[in-house]
Amino acid sequence: WGDAAQAILFYGSCLRTGEDRGGLVDLYLIVDRYHRAYSSPLWASLNKLLPPNVFYLEIPFEGRAVRAKYAVLSLTDLEQGVSPAWFHSYIWGRFAQPTALVYTRRPAVTDRVCTLLGRAVLTFLARVIPRLPEEFSTEELWLRGLTLSYRTELRAERPEKMGALFHSAADHYARITAAALPALPFPVEIITGPDGRFYRTRIPAARRIRCRLAWKVRSLQGKILTLLRLLKGAFTFTGGLDYILWKIERHTGLRVEVPPRLRRHPILAVCVLGYRLYRRGAFR
Repeated sequence: WGDAAQAILFYGSCLRTGEDRGGLVDLYLIVDRYHRAYSSPLWASLNKLLPPNVFYLEIPFEGRAVRAKYAVLSLTDLEQGVSPAWFHSYIWGRFAQPTALVYTRRPAVTDRVCTLLGRAVLTFLARVIPRLPEEFSTEELWLRGLTLSYRTELRAERPEKMGALFHSAADHYARITAAALPALPFPVEIITGPDGRFYRTRIPAARRIRCRLAWKVRSLQGKILTLLRLLKGAFTFTGGLDYILWKIERHTGLRVEVPPRLRRHPILAVCVLGYRLYRRGAFR
């Protein structure tokens, strides 16, 4: 990726557990401009049209293979994707969660990326709090927000999975929530009692209704975008179709078999997969 590479972000289950054995390391490669990152104008255009492009990497390490998938995103798209003006939660929902900055090209990029990660938290909280009761805890806030965000990406995660996500970094979530409150577009009151810290906010009913409708639209939009991204993954991943099948089963709990004749035609296979998943209720 040469001089186009500006930063690398590490997130996901391997970051939470500190263990990569049996897992897939999730990385984001942040580039300055797509046309500098790719030798192919087609790949640059696809990345710009529907970011990010996702690739597979496998390297030997201490007698075993470390497997990773890395998504390519420009600094501009990262900035737009964490902004309150960006509707879908794909970027701001992802980077509101714990993320490690493992490489930057220069200090100015470090400052910019850290600022954008903070903005992702602000956008996340502003979009989630109107979906909560007037009084709520940090845990209730993040469990609700993570559930809403994951539902936009074909993910049928169980409640206990959401609980595990929160409790893996409960102190972190508590700190960033408290730090972000003064910058939210509505007042949030801190209540400290014998049962711990709670929050109270009074948001107009009209805003709550708009927020509820927005999440319904995000859910539908996100499922369509996820299928399109999986289609791209069939071409950018080694064993791309098998990756798609694994991803679908992991996120929906549904196993879909692809006949051998369809494996030779990834686009047709993804269309068939989408129809079968729809018939089996994956998009509800």
